[in-house]
Amino acid sequence: MATTRAGTLYVVATPIGNLGDLGARAREVLGAVDAICAEDTRHTRQLLVALGIERPLLALHEHNEGEIAWKLVERLRGGECLALVSDAGTPLVSDPGYRLVREVRAAGLAVSPVPGACAAIAALSVAGIPSDRFCFEGFLPAKASARRERLAALARETRTLVFYESSHRIEESLVDLVAAFGGDREAVLARELTKLFETVLGDTLETIAAKVAADDNQRKGEFVLVVRGCEDDTAARLLEGQRLYAKLAEHLKPSVAAKLAADISGAPRKELYGGGGEAGS
Repeated sequence: MATTRAGTLYVVATPIGNLGDLGARAREVLGAVDAICAEDTRHTRQLLVALGIERPLLALHEHNEGEIAWKLVERLRGGECLALVSDAGTPLVSDPGYRLVREVRAAGLAVSPVPGACAAIAALSVAGIPSDRFCFEGFLPAKASARRERLAALARETRTLVFYESSHRIEESLVDLVAAFGGDREAVLARELTKLFETVLGDTLETIAAKVAADDNQRKGEFVLVVRGCEDDTAARLLEGQRLYAKLAEHLKPSVAAKLAADISGAPRKELYGGGGEAGS
């Protein structure tokens, strides 16, 4: 069977640190395609040199993806096969590539995954936190106000939460998580997974925040934070209802806002507004 097929876009996962994690099929595909679309061509070139592969590289990132996607579709229509990679891990997981994949599929052309490393899944696999239901949130907003608003909306999510975070925001993000979720919420912080200085800190958000604040080394590298979901469904519905009510009441009559918030969240209507007062009118 041929390694690649004409007119196909291969979405190839690359290592998140340890080069040994690149699968044999990924090596074959990267060595056989006509060109490789890369988020950072300099970074990908280093990977290819380490693998002993020479292939043309095309820059594809968030600033140019919309402009060049159609050009890549035309190359595929012409019979070429292309690979899409990100700087590390599985493309499209908090990385560019969505627009290209969508355009290729819309053109009736094949998109084929070449699975491999993903930092979010790697962290989840070692966290020891329920993984039967989880939601991936990627990077939290950079601005403090937007980040806190997002965390407030997630505080009563019952599924396990998975976040990415950068070294220059990890400390302040942990402080905000403690404030939004409570310091005793179970969590695991995975840093530099598969790399030389890999660490996995597990306990509570408060303990993890204290360890990161006290150790400069724990603020270096790339981070995945796995947080256990809220375990009280009743409290979750009530707090979600209160959040919705506060937003809706900015634009609607309190009684209408309470009714809508209760219908959406499943929270008791009388608990959202005036102890039943006008909410019952």
